[in-house]
Amino acid sequence: MVRIIASLVGAAFVFVLGLALFGTVSEWVSNPPVESAEHEFHHHPLDAGLSSAGFFGKFDRRQVQRGFQVYQEVCSACHSLKYVSFRDLTQLGYNDAEVKAIAKGWKIEQPTINPDTGEASTRPNVPSDRFPSPFANDIAARAANNNALPPDLSLMAKARHDGANYIYSLVGHGYVAQPAELIRKFPASKTPTGLHYNQYFANLNIAMPPPLTQDGQVTYADGTRASVDQMAKDVSAFLTWTAEPRLEARHAAGFGAVVFLIIFCFLAWGAYQNVWRDLKH
Repeated sequence: MVRIIASLVGAAFVFVLGLALFGTVSEWVSNPPVESAEHEFHHHPLDAGLSSAGFFGKFDRRQVQRGFQVYQEVCSACHSLKYVSFRDLTQLGYNDAEVKAIAKGWKIEQPTINPDTGEASTRPNVPSDRFPSPFANDIAARAANNNALPPDLSLMAKARHDGANYIYSLVGHGYVAQPAELIRKFPASKTPTGLHYNQYFANLNIAMPPPLTQDGQVTYADGTRASVDQMAKDVSAFLTWTAEPRLEARHAAGFGAVVFLIIFCFLAWGAYQNVWRDLKH
């Protein structure tokens, strides 16, 4: 009796699945998906070739420092790093004195309250502070950016699919002239006033103007030639670090776990052979 009930339940389950599949297929045949500009003209990210990519990836400290310089001189005008502290920069090779100097010289000071008057005031940053937002609040941020809210960049490399390559492609190679073929096929997709065409952005139109506009926009402290492509790679490396500063430790732990499992399998196999060797016929 139990087998009969189980068979009936299984048959009903299969019938419902088949019915759902038939409905999906028939709907797709009768109403095929409409071709969109995003589907046809959106590009997949280019490979940035970062040293942190891959199973054995490690950060190139010099490159990440250059990326921090790009963030400091270009990106920090609009974007915050609210989950990163100044003292975290010691992980990139900066010593304590350099971190103190970077924090103290940061163009945006920390908001505070004057203890004598009770009025809002500011104070210089210290290493334990997190990077301050360039705007007092979201309203001020929108007012300064054509009603667009610049996202925080702390976790951007984790928040977007293929994050490091996405950032590299978006800021370094995404801003191109809108293809004439796109306007011909999809007239309504013409980039509106105030937005910028970017072939790597989800809907092809982004509020952020091109941040990297010319070679030499940043003068690297280590003498590296600051081409637009190089700056895009470096800032994507830096934002990969801000999103996952313990990436190297995770990779090392993963490698150790794999080695342990391989050794354990051999030991288990050897134990099995030893225990059962006298019982085999």
